[in-house]
Amino acid sequence: MTDDLYPPYIQALLQPTAYPHPVVTVQLVQTHISFVLLAGDFVYKFKKPVDFGFLDFSSLKKRKKCCEQELLLNRRLSPEIYLQLVHVSDENGALMLDGAGDVIEYGVKMRRMPEEQMMVRVIERGELTPAHIKELVEVLVPFYEQAERSLEIDGFGTAEAVSVNVLENFEQTEGFIGNGALSQEQFDEISSYARSKLAEKDLFQSRIEQGRIRDCHGDLYSANICLADKVYIYDCIEFNQRFRYCDVASDVAFLAMDLDFHGLHELSSLFIDRFCDLSGDNDLRLLLNFYTCYRAYVRGKIGLFTAADPAVDTKIKEQNLAAAAQYFSLAHRYARRG
Repeated sequence: MTDDLYPPYIQALLQPTAYPHPVVTVQLVQTHISFVLLAGDFVYKFKKPVDFGFLDFSSLKKRKKCCEQELLLNRRLSPEIYLQLVHVSDENGALMLDGAGDVIEYGVKMRRMPEEQMMVRVIERGELTPAHIKELVEVLVPFYEQAERSLEIDGFGTAEAVSVNVLENFEQTEGFIGNGALSQEQFDEISSYARSKLAEKDLFQSRIEQGRIRDCHGDLYSANICLADKVYIYDCIEFNQRFRYCDVASDVAFLAMDLDFHGLHELSSLFIDRFCDLSGDNDLRLLLNFYTCYRAYVRGKIGLFTAADPAVDTKIKEQNLAAAAQYFSLAHRYARRG
């Protein structure tokens, strides 16, 4: 996308002079829901005006509320990163960051973390250690202990509520069977395993009674962790409570699955062992395989959706299909083990 196809306020913020702090160059990173501007020592994140059903950023008011939620929720784990709400204003036709004119957009200002210490990069270099895993657990256990719990949140832990998230994945991917990433055998065995586990309603009820359904992170994997001077965990799901109100087992299963995906099976086992020991939550293991299977399938689904987007080029399509195939293969192994 060329600069003139970006929204006018993004075009304005691509200029280093738009910022009140030193900036040499501005780098723009896009996702399907956000514009992220890397500017000097800081990051500015703006939400795109999209409505996908499970998230709705279609109005300025809704985007402002989600920015406020993003700050509030992510400060639970990384208050040092999430600094403040910012806005872009129109001052007689000049678009200004935090100006005095009419507000045309809201965003979140964050402290920029060292890219070489992002957990994904550390894994790529083969430098992830047991010490990193232990430090992660020491951050996560108190986080979950202090995370909000209520009758409303407990309601998201029932087998019926969990099935909404799990079964929709099969509905959304059935049309992709046989495309090279997902086979009929994988689809049948994974969906059968998931349904058999969801039928064990007492198991899910037991987790509720133990107080294990919390306001969690929702997107806990290596892409959202930085291993710098300390552990920073960021970018939780702020736009839909359904993906954040869940069993602690579901949250930690995402990271355990991610470690398995990268072939770090011993570190994945260490992560769960250490977490169960420090939290006293040994019953987590009863649903761990179910949730790792669920998380792997979700990542496979996202790969399929990205590859199917007509806007992506051939290389990205092939990369996403290959990754999806790996995730579905991993989900299949979990299902068979289960």
